[in-house]
Amino acid sequence: MPQLPGYSDLRADARELIEDQYADRPRLRPILDAVLALLPALGPATVQARKTIVSLVCPRRTFAVVRATTKDRVDLGLRLDDAEPGGRLRSAKGIGGGGATVRIALSRPEDVDDEVRGLMRRAYEENTATPPPRRPARRPGAVVGTMTVVIEGSELPGRSCRPEPGDPANEDVHVALGGHSADRSSLSMSNKPGMAIEPVRGDAPAARWQMPVTVRRDEDGFDFAGPYVRGVRDDRHLGLIWGDLEGDGMLRVFRGAKLRLVDVDPGLIEQALRPRHTLIARIRLTDARGNPICARVHPPYLTWSVTSDGAG
Repeated sequence: MPQLPGYSDLRADARELIEDQYADRPRLRPILDAVLALLPALGPATVQARKTIVSLVCPRRTFAVVRATTKDRVDLGLRLDDAEPGGRLRSAKGIGGGGATVRIALSRPEDVDDEVRGLMRRAYEENTATPPPRRPARRPGAVVGTMTVVIEGSELPGRSCRPEPGDPANEDVHVALGGHSADRSSLSMSNKPGMAIEPVRGDAPAARWQMPVTVRRDEDGFDFAGPYVRGVRDDRHLGLIWGDLEGDGMLRVFRGAKLRLVDVDPGLIEQALRPRHTLIARIRLTDARGNPICARVHPPYLTWSVTSDGAG
């Protein structure tokens, strides 16, 4: 391995961990070396090793991780807070550790090209920069009412899928509402905290969940709260959870979808707050590739409307 900044200071057990990661896949080792060879041009950085992952740490925090995920692929995880999956960037779920938000699949050293170098530099610079001063905590807005929200899911993807080539297939797919409830049927999750409420089989003809949402108003407009609402102030959303039902009855989550309440037209919120009115989220649960819909869901896959007296 190249003598890069920080690598020469690795303890013997850390060196052994790296050797063990590539012992049964030696042809992937040059990919790790190619990634590490980028470090001197970025600035001060250290290389840290765990059992299955190599972390790249700038002076402030970890900005990238490298994992030999399969015998044919190395994943480079990057901590880029504003990046969304697309092109070569894929979801970092499952890569583990380091706060990575996206990943790039690398199959050969030549895949570490100008695009990867640019993304590495961007991740290094973003995570080295001093964070902006934290805003004082704002007071919650005044409660203006509670609205009923119904999620109506259609076009489910089926019981099996393989969203990421090379990853294990998901064979008993279910979708559920994320949140907390003591009186609704739910499953525990084997790899995440929380509850998967009212799970629906991936081959069901349709799915439906109903929930109350508390509506507040502050200087930025409507805000939302309740046991089913997730996210910070500018990302309040309802979450759907995709997972494999395991033999012990627990759900192993492999992706999720956001239905952002902050994106709903305020006029619809006003209507939904009226007596006997309901905010309806209609969502197509299969994406353009035939996989479970995930991440932030946009039209035409998601539409919002209001009905009265339970009318469809």
